[in-house]
This record gives sequence, C-alpha cells and structure tokens, in this order.
Amino acid sequence: LMAHLVTEKTTVVSTGGVRLGQWFFPDWKPGGHGVVDVREAIAWSVNTFFYLVGGGYQSFQGMGPSALSRWLQTFGLGAKTQIDLTGEVSGFVPTEAWKQQERGEPWYVGDTYNLSIGQGDLLVTPLQVARYTAAIANGGWLVQPHVFQNKEAERIASGASPEAVELARQGMRDAVVYGSARGIGGIGVSAGGKTGTAQWNSDRNTHAWFTSFAPFENPEIVVTVLVEEGGEGSRVPVPVAREILQAWARIRAQPASGVVAP
Repeated sequence: LMAHLVTEKTTVVSTGGVRLGQWFFPDWKPGGHGVVDVREAIAWSVNTFFYLVGGGYQSFQGMGPSALSRWLQTFGLGAKTQIDLTGEVSGFVPTEAWKQQERGEPWYVGDTYNLSIGQGDLLVTPLQVARYTAAIANGGWLVQPHVFQNKEAERIASGASPEAVELARQGMRDAVVYGSARGIGGIGVSAGGKTGTAQWNSDRNTHAWFTSFAPFENPEIVVTVLVEEGGEGSRVPVPVAREILQAWARIRAQPASGVVAP
C-alpha cells in the first residue's frame, strides 16, 4: 500500500496457489478463494494475494525482498523490544545478503513468497507480534512494552500512513466478522484479529497463532496466542484468546469499586 503497488480496490484471483516451474506455492484452501481484495485477503489468510504483493508474478510487480525485509524491520521484527525482562531474543528477518553469505545460495522468488506469508527463515516472538498488532490497532505507532503500566512509554512512528493502517485494521475486523477468526465473535466487545499457521518442521505439526485487539473502535488491549505444534491458527489459539478477552470484558464492565472479580 505504501509503495502504491496495490490499493484498497486491487483484486487478485486465488485459484489454489502459484506455480513457478516445478515449484508450487499453495493456498490453504484447495481450489482457492476466488477474487479477493486486501481486506478479504487478510480476513481469509489468502496466501496467493500476499505471494503476489511480496514477490510479484508474471506482469504484476511485487515489493521484492529488500523492501519486504525493510518493512518487517520497521514494524519491530528482527530486533529486541527492550522490554524490562531478561532473556529476550531478537528473532530474525532474512535478507538476500544473509542467504548468500551464510548458505552460498542466491535468493529466489520462492524465498520472497515464503517471507511474504511469514514463513521461510523468518523468526518472531509472541511479544513482537503483540507489539506490531498494537501498532495496527492504534493507527501505526510502535509502543515500548513494559511489564507494568507506563503511561509515558515511548511511541515510535512506523512510517505507515493512517490510511494503510486503517485498511489493515478493517481486514482484521473482517476476519472476526466473517473470516478465519470468526470464532472470536460474540464476546460482548468488538475485536479485530488475524490467524496464522506456521510450518517449521516437515515431520511435526504446525505452530498455531492468533493475534487480536479490542475494542475495535477504541483499542485498549492486545491478546496474542501461540500454541506450539497446535495445528491450525483458526482452531486452537482462537478459543484461548476468546476466554482471555471475555474475562477482560467482564472486568471492564464492572463498576469501579476497587474489587476485581476472580
């Protein structure tokens, strides 16, 4: 969106995946999702849309690995959040130079496709995901996380326009209303969310991700859930987040008596 490669009206036809020579990069839904725009691609986790936006296909120009890696780093990936805890790790954002130096191999379009959907050599922590989810929820500001509430916490502008961030927000709302995260609906407060299913080992089950924020109109809370080897993101972590958000909503609705219900 920021590079003007796509707009809110850009559509992509998902027929089940993208083929490059002998390699096939699939959607999770056999046969594909049909014609989808940005919001629908977020709502249904349509891989093909992000393959094309990230790596391009035929006459469609994608971002390319350099711009993609740069935006991932801009939203805090590949670096510690500097939370006031010990033992934090930085995760990892792969680049063309890294692959050539460490593996002696060139960067392929397939690497860009994988990176475009959060796969490949990308490594993230749940805290990093929660932090960039908050940035989408609040209009584009990366907030310095702390263990205890700190109203003076530093805020860093992500550089994304309010319009681009709002489109992503709307896509996350659509995911809850009718998409892959609709299991989070009906909790008494509006929410936005995004499911994720991360392959990490050909012989082990996938990691299951879900990240969310609420209320949608004026966000106050982010809940990010990772279930290692939990299967699909739409099935396992969503109920966990639902219980957390329901508990938070009950406490939020109570009169300010100084007593918090268990």
